[in-house]
Amino acid sequence: APVDRDLTEFKLKEIDKDKLYKFLREMEFNRLLSSAISVYGEPNFDQIKVNLEPIKNQKKIDKKEYYLITDPNEIDTWIEEAEETGEVAVDTETSSLDPHQADLVGISLSSRIGKACYIPLGHESKKCLDKKIVLKKLKPLLEDPSIKKIGQNIKFDFIVLFNHGINISSMEDTMLMSYVLDSGKNRHNMDTLSEIHLNHKTISFKDLVGSGKNKIIFEEVDLKKATEYAGEDADVTFRLFESLKKRLDKEKLNRIYEFFEKPMIKILSEIEMNGIKIDSEHLKNLSKNFTDKIKKIEKEIFSLAKKEFNIGSPKQLGEIIYNDLKITKLKRTKKGSLATSASVLEDLSYKGHKFPSLVLDWRQLSKLKNTYTDALQEHVNSKTNRVHTSFLLAATNTGRLASSDPNLQNIPVKTVDGREIRKAFVAEKNNILISADYNQVEMKILADLADVKELKKAFVNKEDIHILTASQVFNVPIKKVDENLRRKAKTINFGIIYGITQYGLAKQISVSNQEALEFINAYFKKFPEIKEYMDKTIKFCRKNGYVNNIFGRRIHLRGINDKNFSVRSFQERAAINAPIQSSAADIIRLAMIKINELEKSKKIHDAKMLLQIHDELVFECLKSNQTVVEKVVKKAMESVSSSEYHMFTIPLDVNINSGNNWEEAH
Repeated sequence: APVDRDLTEFKLKEIDKDKLYKFLREMEFNRLLSSAISVYGEPNFDQIKVNLEPIKNQKKIDKKEYYLITDPNEIDTWIEEAEETGEVAVDTETSSLDPHQADLVGISLSSRIGKACYIPLGHESKKCLDKKIVLKKLKPLLEDPSIKKIGQNIKFDFIVLFNHGINISSMEDTMLMSYVLDSGKNRHNMDTLSEIHLNHKTISFKDLVGSGKNKIIFEEVDLKKATEYAGEDADVTFRLFESLKKRLDKEKLNRIYEFFEKPMIKILSEIEMNGIKIDSEHLKNLSKNFTDKIKKIEKEIFSLAKKEFNIGSPKQLGEIIYNDLKITKLKRTKKGSLATSASVLEDLSYKGHKFPSLVLDWRQLSKLKNTYTDALQEHVNSKTNRVHTSFLLAATNTGRLASSDPNLQNIPVKTVDGREIRKAFVAEKNNILISADYNQVEMKILADLADVKELKKAFVNKEDIHILTASQVFNVPIKKVDENLRRKAKTINFGIIYGITQYGLAKQISVSNQEALEFINAYFKKFPEIKEYMDKTIKFCRKNGYVNNIFGRRIHLRGINDKNFSVRSFQERAAINAPIQSSAADIIRLAMIKINELEKSKKIHDAKMLLQIHDELVFECLKSNQTVVEKVVKKAMESVSSSEYHMFTIPLDVNINSGNNWEEAH
């Protein structure tokens, strides 16, 4: 291509380094930022209105002062230093990722930036110290309430050490600090936080133990390498704490961290350690039942397809739908493969096609069998005969808890098969399970947030909110609202919370797109405050990049101003829902904190909290104490509506049920 101008004109003469640094920091190009600083010099920290504290105050991590402890008396020096500073980062190395089954392999400590130690306990080395002696020395320090114990996902370390006779007190968690500050912006694992805030790439566990045939267990890791790895964990955690606590103060998010996050560390640890009993025989029978049903559905599918094929293969399934049966016009994914997603099959099913409907049933049953009836049996702890799920504190953007190993949050409750799985969760002999869940809490939060007069009045008067909505939207007297209209109104009510589109609503209630649009318009006409809330929330989010829930929790939505329409639309719907779902999540947290305090004060005799599933809490207690526990739990959960953090204009009411298994209680 011809160039008319002199090439020297294109040479970069000057740069606005502060502008460059700000851009690199906002984009989290931290290594590039570090390189730029080494070339162009220090930034003007006073003028850059973006968090550059990690760059400004950073001390390079060189591992020179990471010490291997080979004499138990050396631990005394580290204990004294922790007592002097009043804070110590603690990290455990274990034989398993399951804290309930894990054995201690080593412990690392750090009370000063750049300085850490590693105490080996379970390595294949003669240099390892006696576990009993070490734990006896560390117990007073770790249980001392006047000294902060800092961890990265410290709930794991708490459970591991609790099982070894140590009850850690005064805990701080860098993962939760990051979660409060940057929920929706980035992940909150230590490796990510180290790169973002310290511009340091940590030693990966994979690099340490290898992979494939050459992979070793942590007990086999060379002590020098283990010291570098574990020492770095403690040092980085300590550095992150020093950096993040300043931001919590500066951004006025300390209250969320202190009152909504920190208490959950111990509460969830106790819930996980309590576990819940499983009826393995019921699961075995259910698994066989599901297998029989799956085989029956497979026969029907093969009969309609006129041949056998792998139903789990998207490619083979697509061939049947588009080429053999020609149910619909050819549809492909962005990558070019034949589209066989759940939404595609649901669309075809709504249009009356039996084949995709059977495939959906097959998928549902296969998932229930693989994920629950088979897998749950494998998760039963041999020591306790109970399942101990792990609750994840920083896994969602809104503050909602997630669970894993096994995941108990997504057991379907609307299907008969899903309810059968819940029957496998049972109470011990002479005990009973109690389920307590908030009634329509998200709709009440929406009415409170948007100050919707009609809805608030209906909730106060304990009217059926879906019948009221049906009457308003479909313009019929309340007494003439039938079950079909109520169902449609319920779909609209909950759909509005999740920012439903006219197309989504049309599909869910089986009407045309135009009818769905008319229903949505009628809804906003009857409840104009909701439309106003949605518009204001999106506007605020576009300007600030985040939304707040009723308690002040912040949820970042980075794609709210994206040029891509689909991305932007999705983020707008998320912005509408996030304050509602997040508020509901924090309401249940406050309830758990209140109930935990009652448990500690012995006002609830012998009751144990076992599960938290969305808006529901599950307890176990002696049958003789059932009435007292139900009364105290209901009162505690409903009292959250007039908490010191937010005064609700609508009372929160709680449904209480009980039974010998979770399904009966629910």
